Amino acid sequence: MALDRPQVVIPTPAQHRALRACMVCSIVQLQSQFRTDGCPNCEAFLQLARNDDAIQDCTSQVFEGLVTLAKPETSWVAKWQRLDGYVPGNYAIKVVGVLPEDYVSAVEENGVKRDGSNIEDQAPA
Repeated sequence: MALDRPQVVIPTPAQHRALRACMVCSIVQLQSQFRTDGCPNCEAFLQLARNDDAIQDCTSQVFEGLVTLAKPETSWVAKWQRLDGYVPGNYAIKVVGVLPEDYVSAVEENGVKRDGSNIEDQAPA
């Protein structure tokens, strides 16, 4: 039985220096993956694919912790880290960096808070 999900790739120790984390959704990929495919969660508004300047602005080499999610929609870890609704993959627990104001505006216009949660989910009661 074939799975219709993308396979989660775990980087080798030799690849660790080339890893970067998206400052919006925290997905961790090789820099070459961001260059080729962009961010699988944020590409619609960050437009990282084939854009080295945007990759430098919107991703960081400085992050802490790593969690691999195979089924984000049913994972309690994904819910705890506010990653439910994202694609399967490797995610940083904490990303260090400052997202430029232009990108912050684009993120907010798309209804996503910087911590990964939807703005609509944060409406006052």
